[in-house]
Amino acid sequence: MTVLLSRRQMLAASGLVVAFSLTSRSVAQLSGGGEGGPGPEIVAPDLPGSLKSHPVLDAWIRIDRKGHATIFTGKAELGQGIASALWQVASEELDLSLAQVEIVTADSGRTPDEGLTAGSHSMQDGGTAIANAAANVRMLLTRAAAARWGVGVKTVDTNGKGSVIAADGRKLSYGVLAAGLNLHVAAIKDAPRRDPARYRTMAHDVPRFDIPAKLTGGEAFVQDMRLPGMLHARVVRGPSFGTELKEADFDAAARMPGVVKIVRDGSFAAVVARTQWQAIAALRFLQEAPWARSAPPLPSLGVAETLMALPAHDIVVLDTHDQVAPAQRRVVARYSRPWLSHGSIGPSCSVTLFKDGELTIWSHSQGIFDVQRSVAQLVGLPAEKVRCIHTQGSGCYGQNGADDVSADAGLIAVAMPGVPIKLQWMREQEFGWEPLGPAMVSELTGILGADGKIVAWKHDVWSNPHNNRPTDAAGYVAGQEITKPYPVPVGKPIPMPEGDGDRNSNPLYALPNMQVLYHFLPQMPLRVSALRSLGAHLNIFSIESMFDELAHACGQDPLAFRLAHMEDPRARAVMIEATTRFGWSKRVRGNGRRGTGMAFARYKNIGAYCAIAMEVEIERETGVVTVRRVQAAVDAGQPASPDGIRNQVEGGIVQSLSWTTRESVTFEPSHRTSFDWSAYPISRFSDVPGEIDVHVLPQSGMPFLGAGETAQGPTAAAFANAIADATGVRLREMPLTPDKLKSALGPI
Repeated sequence: MTVLLSRRQMLAASGLVVAFSLTSRSVAQLSGGGEGGPGPEIVAPDLPGSLKSHPVLDAWIRIDRKGHATIFTGKAELGQGIASALWQVASEELDLSLAQVEIVTADSGRTPDEGLTAGSHSMQDGGTAIANAAANVRMLLTRAAAARWGVGVKTVDTNGKGSVIAADGRKLSYGVLAAGLNLHVAAIKDAPRRDPARYRTMAHDVPRFDIPAKLTGGEAFVQDMRLPGMLHARVVRGPSFGTELKEADFDAAARMPGVVKIVRDGSFAAVVARTQWQAIAALRFLQEAPWARSAPPLPSLGVAETLMALPAHDIVVLDTHDQVAPAQRRVVARYSRPWLSHGSIGPSCSVTLFKDGELTIWSHSQGIFDVQRSVAQLVGLPAEKVRCIHTQGSGCYGQNGADDVSADAGLIAVAMPGVPIKLQWMREQEFGWEPLGPAMVSELTGILGADGKIVAWKHDVWSNPHNNRPTDAAGYVAGQEITKPYPVPVGKPIPMPEGDGDRNSNPLYALPNMQVLYHFLPQMPLRVSALRSLGAHLNIFSIESMFDELAHACGQDPLAFRLAHMEDPRARAVMIEATTRFGWSKRVRGNGRRGTGMAFARYKNIGAYCAIAMEVEIERETGVVTVRRVQAAVDAGQPASPDGIRNQVEGGIVQSLSWTTRESVTFEPSHRTSFDWSAYPISRFSDVPGEIDVHVLPQSGMPFLGAGETAQGPTAAAFANAIADATGVRLREMPLTPDKLKSALGPI
């Protein structure tokens, strides 16, 4: 197949393609997708998915004279395999072979604005839009053929090879038919979809087209980009967010070998050189200057003490009052997680070119259209003079430094017209300046009745905002550094059912007397923003840990206790599927060294369902926990790519175990101190569970459900529950490190 990927976009750089806007693009262009603003303006509310904002078919699909289709999606390939999954969806609903379909991902000059690629919305919104747009196009093609032949439309079909066929054997190619069709028309909501029983590509495992370059060291990431005449830049800053350099000798740096220019605007500074090593040498020289903290000191107390002392805006998530049996037993617990880094394997990078008054940015941001608008504001250009092309970056789900580095690179490029600029942050800058995943604290109370069922439930959660992605120039570090700085933006909560710090704080279980209160903390001691799954990681960890604590308190099996409180049949199905495949009834019982745990969640209560069962082994002498095996069951609606879902859930399990067992940003009052992998360890290959099996439930014809973040919370809780089963010790403050477990176990 032919795929329009970054390489073709790279080659266009030296003769910059003029940015343009699709005529179907809606008026309002706000960020969305579960993190950020409300999303692009809805202009066709009756249409499904992102068609609500972009109803015109040729915004999504174009067919050339050879019958090949080009698909346009505003969603970005972040390593989650979404481009391949959407490719399969389009191929299926158009009834074309995969070789006849190519896909263009998030590009402000070519694709519809679908807001952020975030919140597990790519399939629910983008996949749904492409499926229905493709069904519309296929419907128009079959109608055109039937009209030419003078036969009923129900008597014609498509053959999976790019032709419409009649009952008598006549056929017309898509290319011939499309030449006479106008696809600049609005979609209808009920275009006939293909029968799942006849699927050729969707619901089948198809090799992802982005893997070969990544596997062989090819040009896979923006970090790999090379453009003719490209110069290399490094931004000059203090050790971490909230610091600034003093008395740096920029004149001396400008005379260093290979240095072409020092770009300065207020306190923003960058060095541009012929090679990246020359840029790094100049950066290191400048970083020898003294630095000082320019913001209030970082907290010196623990997570709970710090967060619970901040001014809070209380948001009632749930408050029900039901008549139930009297209380018999109460369990109260506090859970927490620290500040987390994204830990991207490749430091953030952007390539830019300012030529003929127009700026092109190659960025791995998850909000390409926000970058287009916000950088335009930062550098003083009209938005239509800025084009932002998503190009994959090596690592990250959430807001790492990708947005900031794009803004930095834009400032440099505008100061050096006609020259391609590649700016990459250093490793220590990535750890020091990226927004962190917020620390969180929760307090839960579960009250049991005489029959062993929950009669009251209380959940309080304290968290800073998780949605601080830039939607204008003020959101960038550089926006605070330039000569005329922008005001510091004020964080705002994301309303439920998406939520941010309160995401998944409302249990899916059928519980009476529920009180869920979100203590939203606008004041941020550290710079924070989105990290994969947002508040769901801590909230599900809390809920599912409390369920095990309550089950233990009343002497019930954890699975039976959950099923007794769950009415949703799809939730029950994934719990039963996971535990049956795990062998729950014959599992290893806690014997001091081995134990098992399970947990469940439906992501945001509107996304995919996921249940996890886990077996661990504990070395009591050291507190080291080895995860022996993990069994997951996932209901993500109609699977577009079952292997893609498995990959996402497997990756989520591994990532969540890393967060849960070892990750924590370290800092002193003056600055962050975890600048490398020794100070911020993540899981290694040797830490991966011995066995991970993910079963994807077949849900033919059901709507797509986002699965990218469904495993984070259940994995964390299943791990804690397995430790408690093995040892009788309950750990509630992440990271659940060997030292904490060893201390809790006491002398052997």
